[in-house]
Amino acid sequence: MACESALPAIMDEQALMGLNPNADACYRQRALAYFEQLKESRDGWGVCAEALVKGVYSDDHVKFFCFQVLEHQIKFRHGSLSAAQQQLIRETLMKWLQAQLMNSHPEKPFIRNKAAQVLALTFVKEYLTFWPKFFFDILALVGLNPNGVDIYLRMLMAIDAEVVDRDILHSQEETRRNTLIKDGMREQCIPALVESWFQILQTYQHTHSELTCQCLEVVGAYVSWIDLNLIANDRFVNLLLSHMSMEELREEACDCLFEIINKGMDPVDKTKLVESLCQVLQSAGFFNVEQEEDVDFLAKFSRLVNGMGQSLVLSWTKLSKTDLKVSAETLHAVESKVPLMLQLLIHEDDDISANIVGFCYDYLHVLKQLPALSEQQKSNVEAIMLAVMNKLKYDDEYNFENEGEDEAMFVEYRKQLKMLLDRLAQVSPELLLESVHRVFNATMQNWQTVQFMEVEVAIRLLYMLGEALPASHGAHFSGDTAKTSTLQAMMRTLISCGVSGYQHSSVTLEFFETVVRYDKFFLVEPQHIPSVLMAFLDHRGLRHSSPKVRSRVAYLFSRFIKTLHKHMNAFIEDILSRIQDLLELAPPENGFPALLSNDDQLFMFETAGVLIVNGESPAERKQALMRSLLTPLMEAFRMLLAKLPQEGDEERQVALADCLSHAVGFASRTSKAFSNKQTVKQCGCSEVYLDCLQTVLPALSCPVQRGPLRSAVRSFIHRMIICLEEEVLPFIPAASQHMLKDCEPRDLQEFIPLISQITAKFKNQVSPFLQEIFMPLVMAIFEVLSRPAEENDQTAALEKQMLRRSYFSFIQTIASSGMNEVMASQGAENIERVLFTIIQGAVDFPDPVAQKTCFIILSRLVELWGGKDGLVGFPDFIYKHIVPACFMAPLKPTFDLSDAQTVLTLSECTLTLQMIHLKRGPECIQFLQEYLPSLQVSPEITQELCQVLQQPDVKVLKNYMKVFFQQAKL
Repeated sequence: MACESALPAIMDEQALMGLNPNADACYRQRALAYFEQLKESRDGWGVCAEALVKGVYSDDHVKFFCFQVLEHQIKFRHGSLSAAQQQLIRETLMKWLQAQLMNSHPEKPFIRNKAAQVLALTFVKEYLTFWPKFFFDILALVGLNPNGVDIYLRMLMAIDAEVVDRDILHSQEETRRNTLIKDGMREQCIPALVESWFQILQTYQHTHSELTCQCLEVVGAYVSWIDLNLIANDRFVNLLLSHMSMEELREEACDCLFEIINKGMDPVDKTKLVESLCQVLQSAGFFNVEQEEDVDFLAKFSRLVNGMGQSLVLSWTKLSKTDLKVSAETLHAVESKVPLMLQLLIHEDDDISANIVGFCYDYLHVLKQLPALSEQQKSNVEAIMLAVMNKLKYDDEYNFENEGEDEAMFVEYRKQLKMLLDRLAQVSPELLLESVHRVFNATMQNWQTVQFMEVEVAIRLLYMLGEALPASHGAHFSGDTAKTSTLQAMMRTLISCGVSGYQHSSVTLEFFETVVRYDKFFLVEPQHIPSVLMAFLDHRGLRHSSPKVRSRVAYLFSRFIKTLHKHMNAFIEDILSRIQDLLELAPPENGFPALLSNDDQLFMFETAGVLIVNGESPAERKQALMRSLLTPLMEAFRMLLAKLPQEGDEERQVALADCLSHAVGFASRTSKAFSNKQTVKQCGCSEVYLDCLQTVLPALSCPVQRGPLRSAVRSFIHRMIICLEEEVLPFIPAASQHMLKDCEPRDLQEFIPLISQITAKFKNQVSPFLQEIFMPLVMAIFEVLSRPAEENDQTAALEKQMLRRSYFSFIQTIASSGMNEVMASQGAENIERVLFTIIQGAVDFPDPVAQKTCFIILSRLVELWGGKDGLVGFPDFIYKHIVPACFMAPLKPTFDLSDAQTVLTLSECTLTLQMIHLKRGPECIQFLQEYLPSLQVSPEITQELCQVLQQPDVKVLKNYMKVFFQQAKL
């Protein structure tokens, strides 16, 4: 139906049946189409307006639907309505509202909310123009009628969402409009609104808690931008404080008082307001926290106290720069809240405690700035410290094996407590160290009889000292002797007291985390290494009953060995024999769950490699150890690779390919211990890795599961290029041939960096190979890029974009490695084809990353071939294609000069022009003088551009070209 056509005055009853959530899909579809039809029609909303006013429909979904149609009209088509139609909307809403006053059964909340939204939208559109008396009209109509008051309050919250809420993004125009609305409201109606709130609160506080709470929420929302004196006065505040004593109202009253306290104001006034509020709350008994059983209320109260405390600290910060006398009084006010803060901080409910952390943190920041602490302040610091140590403990309900939402919240809460601990360390590091030492020693002396949470937190505190008391590069055991001797004593106790055998995973993990955090301790006292190694290797660590512990310990063990490898010589072969079964490839058909996951095994192989390589054995022994580490892996690889093509079941194929990939990954990871070819040679391990390379390369010709196998082998070759350097080169041509067969975009995308790595590393050494592979690789890329794809297939489009980028990066690597013969030897037709793809990449594809690379290539090729003795025919190509590309690309509508990446592309484009001028001289200027007029560039601008191109300062040229294209696009 065309949007101009009129609709019948009655609604489509069958379509309306589809509004019911339980309706059939076809009815729902029809309802949706009808909704669109009503929205788009010129007068369909009128039918809905009439239905609402006359109460034609009793079905809630139909009423909601009518409001939705009205909402769409006001939101998107208000400006095109005639004055009479706008008046009709106003009347409809007021009549509907009037009808609610008489309604013995109020509408469902979702309908009232939608009506409130529609009223709010109408207000936003009309308040500044057609309906300045909006609020007075509403107030006159609803009075104190409970149904009317309910919709009025919901409407005020909807207006807050439209006009004030800072979490909602607004356009510049909307922000300007909202400012005008708020200014108008302040001038005209805010006092009347505040009076209405007071009347509502007073009238309904004992009889209608829901309305009273709604009204308190409105006051809290509006107080941030209205005159505070309207609310922060005896009459209003006393009413709010009386609500604090009413069970059903007090949580909302707390939130309302919090918003009042939070309002920005003069520091002296803010201090007075907070202090007067505190006085009343204290005399009413609210500071006796331990007598309060309602944790939900206490969480709100804690937030309120936090707001008051932070407000006082902020006032002190401002006043301490200007008025020392008043700032001293404010500091006294802060200090007087500390006992209450501590009661809330140590409360057993973590939400209550978490809500006061902000004030606590800010208070410590104040103490940090004072020249000296009084005895009371020192005592406060100690009390906070003890509270934090206490609250860090897990409770009995924490589920370590299956962590859910509650556990995640406790982890977040612990992070907040850690911030407090770090701040405590800044205020009094000696006290923190002494307190942790005391708690730690007391717990470790009796760890066998103490609950797990006590033991865990004692070790955790030692761990946390590592960040709280900073040391450069973890050097906690040099420098300040008081600190180092205390830390050393605690580490000695940790290792020797036997707590590593505590039967709880949280204690076990904390033990290993702490040992690794303070791994430098073992450089000072290496005699403790054997006992810690045993803990890592036995049932306490890598063979623990919990997979989570085993997994984390595998990672921590690799870190421990890396740091202390120089002290491991005596233990190498013992460790290797003890972890031998953890280094076995778990075949897919095994059926037994492995002790470690594949990712965990990567760390174990790396650890084994580090031990072998950094040991003091002769090269022959190292080679033998490395061979015994890798041979079983390669034997398993050969056996599984032989099985894979014969396997018919797809799922089993995937499992086998995964297993093969892991085997290659493990072999690759052992080589991480080597920094370069030199270290591989010195250890006599070149042969071992060459054998591995020969073992894994046949996987490239496997007819099934190509993707994962190619990916794994490619990664291994990358690694071997670093470890074996030119010894890898004989394997590259055959490997490349296999990898270019039947390519997918991702295969090529991953293969190109390998060729680029070889090109950049070996340059002329691989020139013959590159000359041979260059066109097959380029043709494979062209073939993949030319494959048709679905128009809306985002994944395919992205894969092609990434492949295009990889292709241009490859050409850039060849050009910038000074290997122009690789391209020059491809024959004129092929060179031209490649050059055209680079021009196309620079101009046609709106991808600034690729465009930038293309201009870098063009600039380099001009430098190589654009001179007198360059490539035959190349100067012609420069004038026919490269110079036009330098102008056509930036003139494209998609070339966005406000985008940083595009500006970098323009910079490379400019450098290409400069290089052309450098190589071709006056001939280039002459060409530009003929070419630019064809782009409608005036003779004056042409002359100017040519002059700027001839001056030596490239910065001047870049700035000029940017302005040139900005002007050209106007």
